[in-house]
Amino acid sequence: MENISLYRKYRPAKFGEIIGQDHVVDVLQAAIKNKKVSHSYIFSGGRGTGKTSLARLFAEALMVGKDDILEMDAASNRGIDDIRALRDGVRVLPFSSPYKIYIIDEAHMLTNEAWNALLKTIEEPPKHVIFIFATTEIGKFPDTIISRCEVYKFKNPSVSDLEKLVTTVAKKEDLNLDKGVAELVANLGGGSFRDTLSTLQKLISYSSDKKISLEEAEKITGAPSSLVVRDILTSFVKGDEQSLVEKIESLRSGEVDFTKLALLLVKQLRVMLVLGAGAKDVDFVYSEISKEDFEYIKSLIKDGHKISPQQLSQAIESYENEKITNFPGVPLLVSLVK
Repeated sequence: MENISLYRKYRPAKFGEIIGQDHVVDVLQAAIKNKKVSHSYIFSGGRGTGKTSLARLFAEALMVGKDDILEMDAASNRGIDDIRALRDGVRVLPFSSPYKIYIIDEAHMLTNEAWNALLKTIEEPPKHVIFIFATTEIGKFPDTIISRCEVYKFKNPSVSDLEKLVTTVAKKEDLNLDKGVAELVANLGGGSFRDTLSTLQKLISYSSDKKISLEEAEKITGAPSSLVVRDILTSFVKGDEQSLVEKIESLRSGEVDFTKLALLLVKQLRVMLVLGAGAKDVDFVYSEISKEDFEYIKSLIKDGHKISPQQLSQAIESYENEKITNFPGVPLLVSLVK
């Protein structure tokens, strides 16, 4: 049997299955109902947040057939010749639909020459054409393009949303997850539905008995245990440099993924900064970390420990550097000590 990835298998099939983007879905549904559909849209947001999925559902809701939905990856087709071919195709009427819809993924990768070639078409498109640009970096779009499109910002799903997704999909796949596994997978998802389900896919591939313990999940993903993260956090906020160095260096002989360790630390440090500043938004906190970690961070703050925005910024930089380094653990160690 064909091994279909979980992200494809559980891709939303209707508007009601889109998670966390009600502010976009509601407007698009209203536009369809009121027959006030725009000729060009920008869907901006983090990777794996449902931009392309919603673009396809929007096209289907407009009764556009598959032959009239044209998808283009701008990362591979970013030059002026590609756009000229697209521009020529725009003039051709749809095969059997009221619209011809162009979904251009990774649109920020288009060259300036390509944007200039496309500008006039976006400004005065044929009535039967709709453009949907999906991007993770709207800051790279020319202002002249942004001003001619309806722009929608996609939210990153909360950890609680991702945890519910993991639990639901695991149940459908007959996978039994021990306590804490779904939360771990959600935390490692980095605010992406696709990355979260890819991590869950690893657990499914590993399991021979359809059961995954927390220890197994940590081993498979390379994620450190919550106790390890708390220990490092404690040494950091207390300024115990020797303990911090020893704890990070002790992980080198194990199977810990330092990128994942840095990610989990950033999440906790962010919450600590917010709570230390006096914020009371518990719902926000629970969307980022577990209740146990929340209580632990509160105890650190109660003991007088706080972090600064500069320290959080340094930790975020270490996470970004861990993703590209040839010396795992070194960027995290240097940043935290600094």
